[in-house]
Amino acid sequence: MYPELFRIGNFPVNTYGALLAIGLVLALLVAARLAAKDGLPKERIYDLGLWTIIGGLLGSKILMYFTEDNVNIFSLDFLRSGGVYYGGLLGGFFTLAFLIRYYKFSFWKVADAFAPGVALGQFFGRQGCFSAGCCWGKSTNLAWGVHFTEQAHEYTGVPIYTEDGLSLHLHPTQLYESFAMLAVFGILYFLHRRKRFDGQVLIAYGILYGIIRFVIEFFRDDPRGNILGLTDLTGLSTSQMLSLLVTFGAVCFMIYRLRTAKPATFN
Repeated sequence: MYPELFRIGNFPVNTYGALLAIGLVLALLVAARLAAKDGLPKERIYDLGLWTIIGGLLGSKILMYFTEDNVNIFSLDFLRSGGVYYGGLLGGFFTLAFLIRYYKFSFWKVADAFAPGVALGQFFGRQGCFSAGCCWGKSTNLAWGVHFTEQAHEYTGVPIYTEDGLSLHLHPTQLYESFAMLAVFGILYFLHRRKRFDGQVLIAYGILYGIIRFVIEFFRDDPRGNILGLTDLTGLSTSQMLSLLVTFGAVCFMIYRLRTAKPATFN
């Protein structure tokens, strides 16, 4: 893995940051394209997207602070870290909801335009995690188990040797989620033009991501915090508990909207 692409003087250009930037730009372009199909102005969608990205980054850092131990918010590692995804999702969601109300857009149309782009951004983001060595998985003897480099260990603390000093191979959980979200992007993009009601794409994203994240968490082994000791009580990680809530809520809402929502309209 290559945590660092190159250096400009003493300043490192990290692979994670580069891939995340690519993912965010492509996600925004996809959102603008889909929004235009729903009759929304592209220019405003770019504004919404940029502010949503800022809200998402803040949310990811805030949840990271409350879920992980010994977090130093003034350190370079804190700034360089991607944070906690669910915090980013909530931060971006609330930012988007506020701006949609401000601009007087249809919440469901905007949300449907952004959902496929979010999935595409996750594809690139998790590739970045894999390059950096964060969000690592449990040890495995499977043929596709990966051994991280010394540099990745220095960056993130990913274990690279067993207690006996042997090379340690781990589940590439970053790639599991990355390619799963690429598939989700394809499904949501296909669904957008065929949706039965506005909001269906966003709700479908919640269902699919909640299930995927819940399953992948069983294979992860990096420290992810323990809010109020709930992990000790339930045996589930914080992300798994959030995934259950998101999936259950999305399924219930999907059923409700299928019964009550007006058919979607397109330009």
